[in-house]
Amino acid sequence: MRTKSILLAAALTAAGVASSMAQSNVYSLNVVGYVNVTSGVGFSMIANPLDAGTNTIGNLIGNPPDGTLFYSWTGSAFNVATFAFGAWDNPNVSLAPGQGGFINTSSAFTNTFVGTVLQGNLTNHFGVGFTIASSQVPQSDTVDNLGLTAALGDGDLVYKWNFGNQAYDVFTLAFGSWSPSTPSINVGESVFLNSTAGGNWVRNFTVQ
Repeated sequence: MRTKSILLAAALTAAGVASSMAQSNVYSLNVVGYVNVTSGVGFSMIANPLDAGTNTIGNLIGNPPDGTLFYSWTGSAFNVATFAFGAWDNPNVSLAPGQGGFINTSSAFTNTFVGTVLQGNLTNHFGVGFTIASSQVPQSDTVDNLGLTAALGDGDLVYKWNFGNQAYDVFTLAFGSWSPSTPSINVGESVFLNSTAGGNWVRNFTVQ
């Protein structure tokens, strides 16, 4: 999966509305943007980096190539949705910010995610064992800077999908450090976590 760009600066739609209530001014600022995520031929791990309100694959991924498959993780197995003849057979599969899944397509395509940037104190809970997770905010960085490392414990693993090799790169956390290196997560990308105790991936995020 290759994330082309996030154009928040250009697509910052200011939904800032000022109104007067009693003797104080109340301001509401929603940051709306879009992210283009390109999936190549084969398997990619994708994520939805923006809140579209209705965060389902039917609403978010409306026109992939026929035969595209989406694999969501239940905690113990994959559920598979198929896009054929212009529609998903299971359009209500959830793909909210913080979640993720595999997409498998026979031809490359670019999907545009449109929605609101989540802000404030955000928590993404993951349980014991395997979980597919992603950043709840549209930001590419190391797992340290994204706050994921602080939520994991010694011996926990991050499985990052290597699109070119069509295989996982595996990263292990031990004594607060990552081996063989510190993984990064791109905008619009998800990863597999394998946690011995579960945890809460917490971000306090504000668009300045």
